Amino acid sequence: MFRENIQMTNNQLQAIFFDFDGVIIDSNSTKTEAFRTLFSGYNEQIIDAVVAHHRQHGGISRVEKIRFAHEHIIGQPLTDEQLARWAQRYSELVVEKVIAVPWVAGAKDFLDSIRGSLPVFVISGTPEDELRRIIDRREMTGYFQEILGSPIRKPDHVRNLLTGYRLIPECCLFVGDALADYQAAMDTGLHFIGIRGEVPFPATTLVMSDCRGLQKAVSQIFLWKTA
Repeated sequence: MFRENIQMTNNQLQAIFFDFDGVIIDSNSTKTEAFRTLFSGYNEQIIDAVVAHHRQHGGISRVEKIRFAHEHIIGQPLTDEQLARWAQRYSELVVEKVIAVPWVAGAKDFLDSIRGSLPVFVISGTPEDELRRIIDRREMTGYFQEILGSPIRKPDHVRNLLTGYRLIPECCLFVGDALADYQAAMDTGLHFIGIRGEVPFPATTLVMSDCRGLQKAVSQIFLWKTA
């Protein structure tokens, strides 16, 4: 049972859904460089196109990005076996580095302040087993009730959690840094706060540079405060 230490004066906040990379940990540049390294055997024009596609599609599985790069940028589709090898090479490039990157400013303080108050979920485009290994190695597991990644897409994860935890969508919040996060929130009826990433959000979106003002931003939506 979660401690009842949050008082609400409007919509009752029931749960928070977080993306991981670029929202909780400062790993976006690490993952971008990994794509550049992964495709380093190709010319600069191809590498730049691959990296641009990666940046434009934050929050999407690396498998989908690698497949797209070979089919639509390089023009040489991969077999499933080849795709798996490319994805494994990418994983080898990033895991240890992602374990070592710093927190996004304010993220740890915010998670500490709400720990045990309400369900907090991580939903990422990172493969789920790798995501859980990273979070475990960083000793962050205790902050989250569920840690979920690809290949299941984010809107499906959200819907499953809403059902499993009997949550009301308009009483839940998604915090993300990519259009895929924003779209997952819109598709499932959640409120959304953006952390500034590679691609701009729609003009009406509440967007922050990092998590240092997250408690205040949540209060603007739910009029809540911690006891």
